[in-house]
Amino acid sequence: MNETATLWWDTRNQSIHYIEQTLLPNEYAIIECRSIERLATAIRRLEIRGAPALGVAGAYGVALAAVLADKNDMPSFMASVQRDAGILRSTRPTAINLAWGIDRVIASMQPAQGCRDACSRAVAEALEIAREDTACCHAIGKNGAALLPDTCTILTHCNAGALACSSWGTALGVIRSAVENGKNVKVISCETRPLLQGARLTTWELVRDGIDVTTITDSTAAYLMQKGAIDAVVVGADRITRDAVFNKIGTYMHAVCAHHHKIPFYVAAPYSTFDAKNSASDVIVEERNRDEVTVMGSRTYVPEGAHVKNYAFDATPMELVTAIITETEVLRPPVDIPKLLSHRSTT
Repeated sequence: MNETATLWWDTRNQSIHYIEQTLLPNEYAIIECRSIERLATAIRRLEIRGAPALGVAGAYGVALAAVLADKNDMPSFMASVQRDAGILRSTRPTAINLAWGIDRVIASMQPAQGCRDACSRAVAEALEIAREDTACCHAIGKNGAALLPDTCTILTHCNAGALACSSWGTALGVIRSAVENGKNVKVISCETRPLLQGARLTTWELVRDGIDVTTITDSTAAYLMQKGAIDAVVVGADRITRDAVFNKIGTYMHAVCAHHHKIPFYVAAPYSTFDAKNSASDVIVEERNRDEVTVMGSRTYVPEGAHVKNYAFDATPMELVTAIITETEVLRPPVDIPKLLSHRSTT
């Protein structure tokens, strides 16, 4: 299996490196990021994407802000870091991991004795978050692999692989771990309109790993379920509230169809994706620009004057979820998220 690193901290140059995901699968490019503005652009443009990866990117972003900030005065230093953190926080409103990574690194700086100590703490905490993310994905993979039959075909939507994390992946981590355990797993990858993350990214990852993968149009999934060609659905998540799972637009459609056909619907996600404060109705669902829908390559496919709705995510009600696969356990809804997270914080 390829242990692909998606983004990492360059200790020597004090900068962020990442795979530029919008270029895949036609071009593999590593970008070096040395400014908060460039990182914010990368997140908005989906050069960096995926909930756990955004958590790591947010953490690295605060570390970079600390490296770049003037270190002559602690109050001014922290104000500069907080300002840059606000820029990063505003880039993707639906995925909770981004703010989680930012807040955790800022919290680690609070006991610092001076600017340079605060900067060192920020970098160390960001590196620890990235290390934990990789370990977390492997644990999710192990827990999820146990749920899959020895021979199976798994449907997945969007990309919840190494490219959506620091490495290994959540939903694809489950598949990778199952294959490592000797299970015969085939994957059906939905193309995931409008930006084709399933076709471009998930398929690219699985082909590199030598895992049997077939790409389909999103609208083919229900037909394959009807034909008995899908044994389980495994997806990632960008936010999990007490009553819903927020993931790439189209996930809810697959959950409804899986429920109708009595197919297990699994969500693979770390605890950092859980939201103890909000319910589904409180969450802002990001809407992206019309060009993502209307233009492909050099051609426009929707006439001017037509309205376009381009939601990035949808909410799958918890009653349609068979189980949530975390790094420590498999949760069967309903789940008391505030109680669960409170218990974890005290153990």
